[in-house]
Amino acid sequence: MQLSVPPPGPGATAWSPETVTSDPYNAQTPSAALAAPLTPADALFVRNHFEVPDLPADRWRLRIDGAVGTPYSVGYEELTALPHREVDVVVECAGNGRTSMSPRPSGLPWGQRAVGCARFAGVPFGLLAERAGVGPAAVEFVFTGADSGTVRGRHVPFARSLPRALALHPDTLLATRLDGAPLTPRHGAPVRLVVPGRFAVADVKWLTGARAVTEPFEGVFQTEEYVYVDSAGRAGEPVGALLVKSVITAPEPDEDLRRGRETEVRGHAWSGGGVAVRRVEVRAVHEDEPNEPDGPEAGWHDAELGRPSGPYAWTDWSVRWTPRTPGRYRILARATDAAGAVQPVRAAWNAGGYGCNPVAVTEVVVV
Repeated sequence: MQLSVPPPGPGATAWSPETVTSDPYNAQTPSAALAAPLTPADALFVRNHFEVPDLPADRWRLRIDGAVGTPYSVGYEELTALPHREVDVVVECAGNGRTSMSPRPSGLPWGQRAVGCARFAGVPFGLLAERAGVGPAAVEFVFTGADSGTVRGRHVPFARSLPRALALHPDTLLATRLDGAPLTPRHGAPVRLVVPGRFAVADVKWLTGARAVTEPFEGVFQTEEYVYVDSAGRAGEPVGALLVKSVITAPEPDEDLRRGRETEVRGHAWSGGGVAVRRVEVRAVHEDEPNEPDGPEAGWHDAELGRPSGPYAWTDWSVRWTPRTPGRYRILARATDAAGAVQPVRAAWNAGGYGCNPVAVTEVVVV
């Protein structure tokens, strides 16, 4: 049995996710919540490929098998009695921002708000894998959810794989809690996978299976969907680590600002795989200036960086700006991470619209 999870009703607030599709339900984080240091669970974006499965905690079990010495399963009460870890992690859909690509790729019409920074708590998957005794020939773990549906003419469950070392990393969690409370069904209750530093497609929800395999997994969501495909139709790697990126949370788009009055431009920046953000630069371009976001370096100003709440959390940034000339401005922000990766002016186009990380832009009016 599957549950139909409705979008927020008439009582929805500014903190309720904004519906993108209703069947299945998908929604993006509202602007007001995106500005917060940590995204509240009720506001965090939702990505569902199929209907939400009916999976009460007292009926949940996770089966660990495949290339292991001792296959076994664990129930919810046993899992929650094990030592837990808590991590703050950027959760971003691989298709976040695809509507800014031209021509627009196929897929959900996400703006730049299929993202949030959330606090998850759970049990490291490696603890359970250690009990099973992972065989030396295992190269990946395939994680399978209880949700399923028809994709490319085949009925399949949602399943993705992780390389052995990443699956067994102590921060790869079997998460049971979000924002200090038990997971809700739309966010993967009773148990979901959380893989910090990776696009959220890795975070298999309603997790029921973990199989160690000796050959790379070739499931539909690994080799046909969520794969970088270029304009010539050539398929590359499956989406993996998050890319360096920033978002502007203030001022709001089309907000009226006063000439000669100082305003604070602020937002968040992040990168993948636990790589820290080292720099955010901001530039304000008047409508009468050349439209060159990668123009003279003198036009960019370093923002002040906050201290992230953990190695996988986003970094708050801010800069003071006093506009002197009335008119329309484009405010730009670009992040650089510790590995030297810089947000590009334009993200590389691909057929799925994945990994869209161009320089962040918002427009305001100075009066």
